[in-house]
Amino acid sequence: MEPELRDANQGKATETLSSLPQASFNYINSIVGSGVIGIPYALHRAGFGLGLFLLVIVAVITDYSLILMVRCGHLSGRFSYPGVMEAAYGKGGYYLLSLLQFMYPFLAMISYNVVVGDTLSKVLVRFVPSWGSSMGMVRFGVVLVVTIFVIIPLCLYKNVSRLAKASFLSLACVVLILMAVVYRLLSGDYDVVPNTPESWRFAHSDLIPAVGIMAFAFMCHHNTFLVYQSMQNATMERWEKVTHISVGFAWLVAALFGIAGYCTFRALSQGDLLENYCWDDDLMNFARVLFSISILLTFPIECFVSREIVRTQIKRFYSQEVIEYDTDKDPSHVTGEEDDRKSMITTLVIVFSAFIISPYTECLGPVLELNGLLAAIPLAYVLPGLAYIQLSPHSLFSQEKLPAAGLVLFGTIVTISGAAILMPNLIGDCRTGIIMGYCKDDELALNGTSFIASTMDPNCATDKV
Repeated sequence: MEPELRDANQGKATETLSSLPQASFNYINSIVGSGVIGIPYALHRAGFGLGLFLLVIVAVITDYSLILMVRCGHLSGRFSYPGVMEAAYGKGGYYLLSLLQFMYPFLAMISYNVVVGDTLSKVLVRFVPSWGSSMGMVRFGVVLVVTIFVIIPLCLYKNVSRLAKASFLSLACVVLILMAVVYRLLSGDYDVVPNTPESWRFAHSDLIPAVGIMAFAFMCHHNTFLVYQSMQNATMERWEKVTHISVGFAWLVAALFGIAGYCTFRALSQGDLLENYCWDDDLMNFARVLFSISILLTFPIECFVSREIVRTQIKRFYSQEVIEYDTDKDPSHVTGEEDDRKSMITTLVIVFSAFIISPYTECLGPVLELNGLLAAIPLAYVLPGLAYIQLSPHSLFSQEKLPAAGLVLFGTIVTISGAAILMPNLIGDCRTGIIMGYCKDDELALNGTSFIASTMDPNCATDKV
């Protein structure tokens, strides 16, 4: 019976499963996303030299943690992230993971609202300059209209898993934006951006928030088992090759974004790199539209994950019977076609909660830092390491477990210290609706738009003159 089953599985793999290059491309799709737009800001926070070094370190650690997760799957026989945590730590592990899995996409949705509001408002003001005098209202209006007429219809789509196929288009948008960023650097159009004493400093003290942004950019652990189970002849050796290729390519894209963006704007780099470009730069306005499209294709998938986690927890809470977790299911991979009314209510509550919070977070940088430190780093580093330590039969100080213990220690230190640093300064005087000093335009100035001097405090954009 077993040989027949093996032959059937091999036939299925040949017909429907992914080859190693295809699996690598699928994984790259899940890694490379909106987070790369914040890498220049991360390099500014950590210092250009130290920031590039940290980018390599984060990529290497991410690579190891992704391999570790699949090892945990083999040790537990549970090939899903929640299944691994439930096998390792029971219900406590499962609920902790569920909390973080909800927090990560929910904070991502807030950051997407911030990005869409910032980017599309600049494009609108390009066509209607008089709106530049009330950028706050324009930004709020953009997010409101997009939420009602685009985001909600997409999030209420019954089979949201089909939207995941649009990830190729999202990746294509990111690549085109990267090409525009590199072109603007090489063209010299922004050579007027002034240097400041902070511009080329090798290292700054804000390396922990920078790590949070980088971890957010590399976060893809919720898709790990989906890609692994889609591979032909899935083995640990083949998985390691896929992981090395995918993380390596993602690092290359992030490094190019970081270097090109930072070399263009240096200490003036903002959390959303596109905020640095002038409002009358039509090439970058096109890039802003592309980035908004990429965000809108990703938003429903993040909402769907949050909705399924809430739905599952409610079902577990009210059920008279203990609901055993399906080892082949993950909240990000279910069809979402049951309980239409409850699903719609949950979706609307989540979407409008993100919408209500987003106007209070005008700067993208702190949102990326917060999500990276409080959700991405525990999901990417702490929990996989803890799961392996619990599931592996080796002793804690063995050669096999020590790297996992180091992963947990690294993630824990960064999360705790990062939260202590970030929380007191989370609500600052960050503002959007500004024009950088090197972009001064008389027509916009006449309409009362705020300007920002080129000698601004580079940690965050304000409307100080």
